[in-house]
Amino acid sequence: MGKIDVLNGNKAAAWGAKLARVSLMAAYPITPQTPLVEYLATFVADGEIDADLVEVESEHTALSVLQGGVFAGARTFTGTSSQGLALMYEPYLRTSTMRLPIVMALVTREVISPQTVWGGQQDAVTVKEAGWIQIWCESNQEVLDSVVQAYKIAENKNVLLPVNVCYDGFSLSHMAERVEIPDQEMVDQFLPKPSITHVKLDPDAPMSVDPLTAGPMLTEFRHKQVTAMNHSRKVIEEVRKEWLELFGRDHGGMVDLYRMEDAEIAIVCMGSPSGTARVAIDEMREHGIKVGMVRIRVLRPFPVEEVRHWLSRVKAIGCIDRNVSFAWGYGTSYLELKMSFGGLRMPPTIDFIGGLGGSDVTLDQIKEAIVITQYVAEGGTYQDVTWFGLDKVEIEKLFDKEERPEKEGIRS
Repeated sequence: MGKIDVLNGNKAAAWGAKLARVSLMAAYPITPQTPLVEYLATFVADGEIDADLVEVESEHTALSVLQGGVFAGARTFTGTSSQGLALMYEPYLRTSTMRLPIVMALVTREVISPQTVWGGQQDAVTVKEAGWIQIWCESNQEVLDSVVQAYKIAENKNVLLPVNVCYDGFSLSHMAERVEIPDQEMVDQFLPKPSITHVKLDPDAPMSVDPLTAGPMLTEFRHKQVTAMNHSRKVIEEVRKEWLELFGRDHGGMVDLYRMEDAEIAIVCMGSPSGTARVAIDEMREHGIKVGMVRIRVLRPFPVEEVRHWLSRVKAIGCIDRNVSFAWGYGTSYLELKMSFGGLRMPPTIDFIGGLGGSDVTLDQIKEAIVITQYVAEGGTYQDVTWFGLDKVEIEKLFDKEERPEKEGIRS
């Protein structure tokens, strides 16, 4: 029935690739993804995985090598971060447009400039429109499980799209925690061998791959891409249920919910801050604030129906974002929620931006966000976006003793 170990996020991702029986890997090391490559190399050197690991001169080459591997029928894996992702962008876009079911660990990190190697989600959200499915992880257990699940999603005949398994650099990649490593036979039962036939290198059945494509054909091609992305919603949910039945673990499908059944306000999170948010929610519940969380587990395709269903019933929403749109000055989850509701009624929504450049999204910051969201739910007004560490949050002024009942315990 498998075993229990203490793994950091990079090793958990390597274990996921190993359990998925990948046969071709190629990656170029970059902080904070570097240990992932080392773990994969160790698995190969020790004979623990029957796969080729190609040592390449750049991230651009790494993904190009895997494209050829898919043409030959291989199950492939890689990983990158930040500037490596930027260098990889040409084959990155080509991978999704050619419908190649490659799985990539995207260990999120800030992008330059100014120079930084620390954690942040800016790299991943910058490429969210490039046609890859994006799964965002809260824990190292979810990293391992999601890598395996990603192959079942990507290789589905009605999907055939690449998948990023995103986990926050350093917050998860280098932090170790208890992880259950499933039994290989059970994973084999869950994940059959790949059968990739829509593109292949076969001298007996020659095929033109990625030829010059005229406008009308390209329009049809793009439409099929979008259709496949939308169909992945159903597949992601099916994979979730099958994983739960076999392994008894559930990280959510498109979203993951926490204490939303009777919530009057909601926090929206993505990635590692979600774990801290759970603790903050429990504490604030003890002080009478009915708060829950909607964790965005899948950013692409975006869980439009799920967020509408759960968030339309609350009085106010607070988004916690570790990234920012330079054009709009808001974080990704805030902007995506606005798009999802469109012209429909949407509860008052405010954004909180923090955790940039490796700084923490702290327990106190999330508690402050909850208090402000509760204040807005009670009819108060507040600025649309708050930058943790820059904007002074004056909780005392929100609940004037003469106008509003004191919220016991939330001012400490």
